[in-house]
Amino acid sequence: MTTPSEPGDGRLDPGLSVIMSERRQLINLAYRLLGSLAEAEDVVQETYARWYAMSRRQQEAIDSPGAWLTRVAGRICLDLLGSARARRESYVGEWVPEPLPDHTEWVNGQGAGTVDPADRVTLDESINMAFLVVLESMTPAERVAFILHDVFRYSFAEVAEIVGRTPVACRQLAFTARRRIRASQTPSAPAARHAGLVRDFKQAWEAKDIAALVGLLDPDATMIADGGGLVSAALHPVEGGEQVARYILALAERAPDLTLLERTVNGRPGLVAQHNGVTMTVAAFDVAGDRIMRIWAVRNPDKLGSWPIDGRNDL
Repeated sequence: MTTPSEPGDGRLDPGLSVIMSERRQLINLAYRLLGSLAEAEDVVQETYARWYAMSRRQQEAIDSPGAWLTRVAGRICLDLLGSARARRESYVGEWVPEPLPDHTEWVNGQGAGTVDPADRVTLDESINMAFLVVLESMTPAERVAFILHDVFRYSFAEVAEIVGRTPVACRQLAFTARRRIRASQTPSAPAARHAGLVRDFKQAWEAKDIAALVGLLDPDATMIADGGGLVSAALHPVEGGEQVARYILALAERAPDLTLLERTVNGRPGLVAQHNGVTMTVAAFDVAGDRIMRIWAVRNPDKLGSWPIDGRNDL
């Protein structure tokens, strides 16, 4: 039986390191396109399977293996995005992208040990939760064209090969996506202010201080919870600062033994709720000025596999 490191003639594949060095790029691309680390990993696995299904002669005829892998991964993601809309319609409650921890806390699905650094998703502005949520409002073609061109700097000619449209059409897709991003953006608070508001929110939650919570939330604040039908969570967005505060306090009353930890969520300050060291909820925050505008609380255990199981104190 042959393996990726042992081609049919039994010799070590000299191009293996070059091919595998593209893994991080592919994971970063697929996660941004799909909003799911598990699906991103499946895409990368399928991409490599297609590479190694080719003969050595076919592989050597490809001028840029990295570009080939990106094209294949992009097309797989495009197909998945088309079917994802149907799957999301049958999803129980609200669907929120999978939250990611800071790379220093990354664990594998079994919660033991760290994964290879090449598998980590780069945590930049194109990975924060607010950005990913806007991406969900785009058509599959818009999302792929925008991410490939604006985030990964592929030319529209290259994007066209993946999307299956003309470069001019891809330029328009990216323009439309860009307009969606701009329309949804609010002036972001400085990192220190964002962290301070999240810390104040944590303290008000622990103190069960509804007045303090209401004061931290914008009057039009929204909270979206994702339980996936596997654990309890609000099936619809909770709207209004006071309503969000009351919902948060109701959660505190039902689970008084939760430990709240300040953690980085998708590159920004967030909160993690643990019970006996096990992560139960990961919350991401969108802050504008001096108020919290949006909270995304992910409770679906299928989306928390990358989060550590520990009992450490707050950072």
